[in-house]
Amino acid sequence: MFLADPAKNPAQRSAGSGEAPDFVVVDVETACARVSSICQIGIVGFRDGREVFSYETLVDPRDEFSPFNIGIHGITARHVAGQPAFGEIHAIIDGHLGGRVTVAHSWFDKGALAAACRVAERPMIETNWLDSVRVAKQAWPELESHRLNVLSRYLGIAHRHHDALSDARAAGIVIVKAIEHTGIDLQTWLAKPERRRAKAPAPAVDGPLKGARIAILGEPRDGALARLVAGAGGRVVAGVGATTTMLVIARQQPYGQWVEASDPYRKARALHMAGRPISIVTEDTLRAQLTQDA
Repeated sequence: MFLADPAKNPAQRSAGSGEAPDFVVVDVETACARVSSICQIGIVGFRDGREVFSYETLVDPRDEFSPFNIGIHGITARHVAGQPAFGEIHAIIDGHLGGRVTVAHSWFDKGALAAACRVAERPMIETNWLDSVRVAKQAWPELESHRLNVLSRYLGIAHRHHDALSDARAAGIVIVKAIEHTGIDLQTWLAKPERRRAKAPAPAVDGPLKGARIAILGEPRDGALARLVAGAGGRVVAGVGATTTMLVIARQQPYGQWVEASDPYRKARALHMAGRPISIVTEDTLRAQLTQDA
């Protein structure tokens, strides 16, 4: 949690050796459910497996601060008073990320930067993105969760969760350790993985979810959650549509605001508000309901 004293906080902090990095890592915190509301950003550069520079700043999001987001990172409107808006630091961020390999832990940060660029009417930051969640899932498939705090504990990484600079540093070390652990180099990780169409399991003949058409956010259609749904008689569908009766949010989702910004959630919410019989539940809620029905 962010605990800086705003009276002592410089707008920006940076340090480094000046060496060109092999890759950079970015992490942002946001003020509310709008992903454009960046209130802190941290960037760390790595070369030959070691940190070569870091950059951090608080950002005035020119937006509200929600209690939910404050509860995640501890940053309030008081902390960002007098700090630069995103448009004022866009050139600095672009200088660090533009034309480089940029790592982010899930696509939330990529989407937040793009949204902030649109709101601030600044050019999109052109970079070569690498998702460290995907890397971690392939490097350590035995882990039930690949959230950054879980990975940090497992790999022995010093980490302060939901501090942008600490999160960026930890995600970079995840990449370094994944390369060491698997022997797969950075360029190979960057290669687009072969995409296969996940085949949903056939629903059981009977069960408490019989007749339900269920979309899953955060896991593939052939994953463990899909098998649970099918085993209870539900049909796993490819996406949210007019006939979908439930959207289940998998445990793997890293941030509540990312879920709310996703297309499946927005479609499900719009259908629900229009009076369609669709519910939005978390995986934990669904599992609890199925346990009660057993």
